[in-house]
Amino acid sequence: MSAQPEILHADLDSFYASVEQRDDHRLRGRPVIVGSGVVLAASYEAKAYGVRTAMGGRQARRLCPRAVVVPPRMSAYSEASRAVFAVFEDTTPLVEGLSIDEAFLDVRGLERLAGAAPEIAARLRETVREQVGLPITVGVARTKFLAKVASASAKPDGLLVVPAGSELEFLHPLPVERLWGVGRVTSERLRSRGLVTVGQVAALPEAALVDVLGRAAGRHLHALAHNRDPRPVRTGRRRCSLGAQRALGARWTSPAEIDSSVIALVDRVARRLRSGRRRCRTVVLRLRFDDFTRATRSLTLPRLTDQSTTILAAARSLLASVAPLIAARGLTLVGVKLTNLEDADGVQLSLLEDWRSIALDAAVDEVRSRHGSGSITRGVLVGRGAGLELPLLPD
Repeated sequence: MSAQPEILHADLDSFYASVEQRDDHRLRGRPVIVGSGVVLAASYEAKAYGVRTAMGGRQARRLCPRAVVVPPRMSAYSEASRAVFAVFEDTTPLVEGLSIDEAFLDVRGLERLAGAAPEIAARLRETVREQVGLPITVGVARTKFLAKVASASAKPDGLLVVPAGSELEFLHPLPVERLWGVGRVTSERLRSRGLVTVGQVAALPEAALVDVLGRAAGRHLHALAHNRDPRPVRTGRRRCSLGAQRALGARWTSPAEIDSSVIALVDRVARRLRSGRRRCRTVVLRLRFDDFTRATRSLTLPRLTDQSTTILAAARSLLASVAPLIAARGLTLVGVKLTNLEDADGVQLSLLEDWRSIALDAAVDEVRSRHGSGSITRGVLVGRGAGLELPLLPD
């Protein structure tokens, strides 16, 4: 661990909504909701009324009747993200993107050229504001974990530096939910035992946490509660997964429409898998229901594949396994994710491969690369508004 805080976590504030307010001066200072069926983003003015990302559009409008609801403009958000990441990469070559709107930056060794980390962070915020026109919050600490906690504490449009030697003083009064990996179930388990703050978790022996949460989770949270996070900022990593998701809105969605959405998502991620010369072993189906609960199902295949037909068969099998849940709760979002990836160049083809499927995938990929992704599509998808496609976020 560095002697001084030299890891930055930079996180754009209410990214989609901020882009809309930047591009339309009439929206500035007003509550803005991006997305009508499902809230994709909300400005801080809308959040003050209780509007949150992934909330149903009707509920959001009830909470904030004065909100301006705008459709998403994915191309504008992608362009803004590229501009912001260009600022990151001008700041330091050590940038690890986490998603379309946040990244870790390692500024070690730049003090003589660019000043200390707090100065670099302040200048980065000014540059993003001047060149891209967006507010950004930055946390600075000696570990990635604490830098991310610091940025969350400084929002919106803030800068927080956690000085070396005062990390635990900052961390321990925070609620347990600030620890990575503490979701609703883990939070309830900890709080039921009187563990409300990070400091109370830190005070427990590791063995006691393991008894409560299991070996992996117990050891993980015990380390974070003591700010032990040795992971470096990694650049140029090959992705360990690929995914896409689609918001279906609050209306009732038929099984045929859901199936069409899954087909479209599989086509997209499988094409990206092949273009990166990767193969996957595991297919994951992610669902969000009308009551905001979620479900995840996965299927590990007997061998690595990049074939659309094989991946689609696995996704449909998973979809069939949760059909009763969908019928009972309704579905607002579906996602397909491919994991356990390996380079295709290092995988020997099997005699069991479906060569007709391989040839078809190659032909379709070639047409789309020459004439655009919309130049050829499955007949079942023609004329079907299967929902709102959300941007892919880096893993």
